[in-house]
Amino acid sequence: MPGISLKNGLISYYGNPAGYTEKEKAVVDKIFQNEELSTWLKSRSLTPEWTDGVMERLIAGEQMTGMEPSAPLKNVRIWQLKPETEVRMKFISLEDMIRDFGEPDPEYYRIAYDGQLGTNDLEAIYTRCNMNHPPGYNGHSLSMSDVVELYDGDSSEYHYCDRFGFQKINFKSPEQTQTMDMSM
Repeated sequence: MPGISLKNGLISYYGNPAGYTEKEKAVVDKIFQNEELSTWLKSRSLTPEWTDGVMERLIAGEQMTGMEPSAPLKNVRIWQLKPETEVRMKFISLEDMIRDFGEPDPEYYRIAYDGQLGTNDLEAIYTRCNMNHPPGYNGHSLSMSDVVELYDGDSSEYHYCDRFGFQKINFKSPEQTQTMDMSM
């Protein structure tokens, strides 16, 4: 049995579901990131995108390919307030945040998760990041004052976890802010 195979768009690494293909890209679980698999992917003209949680989702039977073009799957970043941030900023509504501290500022946040969750639905993301943290998740359960970023290669959308649901906000990561400041 060959160690690495590609069948029906699914990549298998020594019998383990490791990833899937999307056009010229291979979305592969980070736990399989190594020179052998990288070389194998390049030999098939596939650009690897190393992402947490892919194997777990494949094992769970989630459909990874065949997304409708009108709703492409985005990556997810969970932003949580840093431990040293003033405690009064934590676990409050957006209204209270703006009134007492101003708009949410990325300077006070850290990334608790960055990967794919198999959905763009904020409520499904909330449930997943509360009940069953995905591999690579390094934070508390998703709560009020956290920010969910949905992004792809072109853009990002930021959503503040509020008392009931999510509120879309303007939130620029430090890299984006620095780039903007440098160009002014």
